[in-house]
Amino acid sequence: MKNVEIQTPQPEILDTQVAEPVSINHTATIKRDQRDTIGAIRVDEPRIRCTDVSVYYSGEQAINNVSLDIGNNEVITLIGPSGCGKSTFLRCLNRMNDTIANCEVNGEIMMDGYDINGKNIDVVPLRAQVGMVFQKPNPFPKSIWENIAFGPTIHGLVQSKAELDDIVESSLQKAGLWNEVKDRLNQPGTSLSGGQQQRLCIARSIAVGPEVILMDEPCSALDPIATARIEDPDRRTA
Repeated sequence: MKNVEIQTPQPEILDTQVAEPVSINHTATIKRDQRDTIGAIRVDEPRIRCTDVSVYYSGEQAINNVSLDIGNNEVITLIGPSGCGKSTFLRCLNRMNDTIANCEVNGEIMMDGYDINGKNIDVVPLRAQVGMVFQKPNPFPKSIWENIAFGPTIHGLVQSKAELDDIVESSLQKAGLWNEVKDRLNQPGTSLSGGQQQRLCIARSIAVGPEVILMDEPCSALDPIATARIEDPDRRTA
């Protein structure tokens, strides 16, 4: 909420005049429910359609009636101050909020014509379809190769070790990490630098062939060089 303070300057007081200084202090506030949305929230053929999405943590409202369409091959950026609900909204799109105790999600989120919050929806394939890269790198306590191979293996996407090797190499190349780690794939993923770990997590997300990738400030703690290397695969995989 933006507060605009308007102060009227004091009038000039003559030596012969006895008067108290005059000061007027007004605060103009635009209420949240009166703000206008910039741009259209609906598209003709949305891949994801969110309608009146609200989220509560232990009864406290985090986001209120968010409606937004995301089209095919579209890149959407959420901008706002810390704590305004950007991460909360992203986690709604692959039901990561399900893992948070006392979190309640209301409203409708449709993807390819079905409600992802439906009782018959299995969240495991949903999260493979809608991948997520978090703000802080979270590589598995496994080797670099195993970090990438884990997803395709548990989802039954490969039939042979050769196919798995191809997916590992392809994913690391798309994340811009292959040339840096190709000779040490058996080393722990946690041994990499922060920027490399984040690219490893991007490669891990790419490996299962997601149709949507959610990125929650993946470059917020990285230097410009590491950021540039991460942004390149964003463009290649968009």
